[in-house]
Parts: sequence; structure tokens; C-alpha cells
Amino acid sequence: MNLIRRQFLHLVVGTVALPALSRFGWALTYPTRPVRILVSSPPGGTADFLARVMGQWLSERLGQPFVIENKGGSGNILAAETVANAPADGHTLLVINPAHALNATLYEKLNFNLLRDITPVAGLLRAPNVMEVHPSVPAKSVPEFITYAKSNPGKINYASAGTGTLLHLAGELFKMMAGIDMVHVPYRGTTPALTDLLGGQVQMMCDNISTSIEHIRVGKLRALAVTTATRSQMLPDLPTVGEFLPGFEQSAFFGIGAPRNTPNEIIGKLNKEINAGLADPKIQTRLAQLAGPVLLGSPADFGKLIAEETEKWGKVIKFLGIKPE
Repeated sequence: MNLIRRQFLHLVVGTVALPALSRFGWALTYPTRPVRILVSSPPGGTADFLARVMGQWLSERLGQPFVIENKGGSGNILAAETVANAPADGHTLLVINPAHALNATLYEKLNFNLLRDITPVAGLLRAPNVMEVHPSVPAKSVPEFITYAKSNPGKINYASAGTGTLLHLAGELFKMMAGIDMVHVPYRGTTPALTDLLGGQVQMMCDNISTSIEHIRVGKLRALAVTTATRSQMLPDLPTVGEFLPGFEQSAFFGIGAPRNTPNEIIGKLNKEINAGLADPKIQTRLAQLAGPVLLGSPADFGKLIAEETEKWGKVIKFLGIKPE
């Protein structure tokens, strides 16, 4: 009987251990085929650039192609939904951008839940924006701009990349905290918004530093402040908006996510390699043009950031009653 009992216990223990051994085996052999990195925007943007830089790094480190797949349109929903419904084996990843956090509140009905269905893998970058005006605006600082806006209520137009975008919400947050009245002019993307700002059709915009820096340097635009909590190395003499409106902070964050229930061993392997890439001097040189600090850290660190951004901007969206276009 003791022999039979021991054989039974070995069988039970072995059966229980199989899933753990199998999952560990996945991590050792992962990836076993090409990995898709889905980007919710067309080629050429910040998310696409980050995906290609990191995809190349991961391909070299892990021995399989990391293929970039652009799934733009649908308010950044399509790519995220695709990843949320993909097999949880680490072979389908998502570049998470600010729109995904905003959409959690902006859209009443989505077929997935960002915080539940997308597992954080690793942060990539936090990109600062710059509050800038057309040279025809007489203000040369944030306090002067607020004074000018209060003297001209409803006469200042500010541009954004579209209703419900982070740039729109940055303008609305600034309006609320400064107690001013400006008119929102939404565009279909950052490029046409920036074009009209340069032409003087609109007077103010919060844009990514990397796309506006040359216009600022030659005097076609006037920078008033950066929108992050700390000053930018690319514009070190420029103050933050928060230095005049305490508590104001707005920046774009990017990172990598995977389907829910992706094995922790695979998440850990990806996180380790991505962090190694972000610490590599050659990659840091390539990312320097985006003007933001890299987001080194654990999956939990990135998950905390996603949750905080979702909650913060969700409150602004609800307070203002903003609806998607």
C-alpha cells in the first residue's frame, strides 16, 4: 500500500508541476516565431519610431524578427483591441500611448478594458510637450499669456490634434487652472494643427518638443513653457507651466503591453531586454531627439503610470463632458 501511495503522490505532484515547467519552458525558448508589435498610429510618429528602434534591438537580442504593424484609425482602438484578444504567448505586443488611457473614459463602450486586458511589460519614454504661441501674440511668458487671454476672452484659438486627444485635454486643463476663456480648434492630427499655428490661423498649441524645436529656434514660434513637471534638457532655460500654475503636468507616455495572462516569465524576459535597450548608449542617442526621459523600470512601475494617467485624465474628460468625434 505504501508503494502504491508513493506512486500516486509522485503522479499528483508531477501533474501539478507540469504547467509551471511548461511556462518556464516557454520563457527559455521565447520567442519561437516572429513577434508582432502593433502601433495605433501611421508610420512616422513617435510611437512608430519607438517601436522600430526597440523592435530592432529585441530582434538582435532574442533571435526572432519583431515586426512592426501599424493599425491606425478608429481612435487608437483597433490595435489595442487586437492585442487584447490575441493569444497570451508574448508573440503579439502593443505600443501603449496616451490615447489608450484616455479612451478608457472617452468611449462608453469598448470591447476590452485597458487595465484588465492589457498586461504592462515595460515603459519606453515620457515625451514632454511645449506650450507655444504664434509670434503675433504679444505674451512672452505664461503669466503674460494669462493676462493677455483674460483681456481678450474668447478671442484666442488654441489648436489640438483632435477632440479628446491629449493635446486637447492639456489646453482644457490649462484653461481651467488659469481661469481663462480660449476657443478649441481641433484638427485631424498634429501636422495640420502645427501648420495653421505657423500660419497664424490659431494662436496657441501644446506640441511635442521634437516637432516644434526648429520652428522655435528660428523664431517662427515662441515657446512659453514645457508641460512636464520638470524642465526639459532640450530647452533647459524654459520654465515649466507648473512653475506658474502649481500642479499642472502633461506629457505623453509610451510603453509596451501584452495580452492578459501572458506568462510572467515572458513578461520578465521582455522587460529585462527592453530595459537593457533603454540603457544602451546607442539607443539613448537615437531617442534623444524625442526630448524625453526613458522609462526604465518594472512592469509594475509602468502599470502604475498607466493607471495614474487613466484616472487623472478620466476626471478631466468627465468634468468637461468631452465626447469622441
